[in-house]
Amino acid sequence: MSDAETLRIYDDKAADYAAQNQDYLSQDPRLHSFITACPTAGRVLDLGCGPGTSAAVMAAAGLQADAMDASSEMVTLANAQEGVSAWQATFSEISGTARYDGIWANFSLLHAPRADFPKHLAQIKQCLKPGGVFYIALKLGKGEARDALGRLYTYFEEDDLKDQLMTAGFTVGDCAYGESKGLDGTMARWISVACHG
Repeated sequence: MSDAETLRIYDDKAADYAAQNQDYLSQDPRLHSFITACPTAGRVLDLGCGPGTSAAVMAAAGLQADAMDASSEMVTLANAQEGVSAWQATFSEISGTARYDGIWANFSLLHAPRADFPKHLAQIKQCLKPGGVFYIALKLGKGEARDALGRLYTYFEEDDLKDQLMTAGFTVGDCAYGESKGLDGTMARWISVACHG
């Protein structure tokens, strides 16, 4: 993510975001499925980690939890979490080959421009070890738009998202669906997809 306005909003509202999502993220059944799918003591990346809540749950479960976010305030919060190593970086700075057993991208890549999405998926695929686990969650819809707070979103329909994942070389597995209230106070439909590299 490199949209300056989106980053400014996350920097300004980092504490609010952390307070709103703390309980849900720490008990998210999708996160616990991701942890179970990773090998014991495996190395994982929380991509677009926000306040690091998910990465902290991974670390508490015995995984080596790396975390990255483009928001400096979110990185500060993430580094305060026990067992989490976080740094500031954009999606275009994802690098490495066969480095991670799992990558968790929970409502983060939805801030990437659509034109950059295939490139980011290719980088993620390269960073995963063969057979590694990749979880992605996005809001359902079409096009690109800013929400009531001014954050830039790219929306995907289910078939489009699955096509993008398969084109990048992922094996698409289980999907979960839901609707929840975001930081802007509006309800939004979403999809989460479990993949293997």
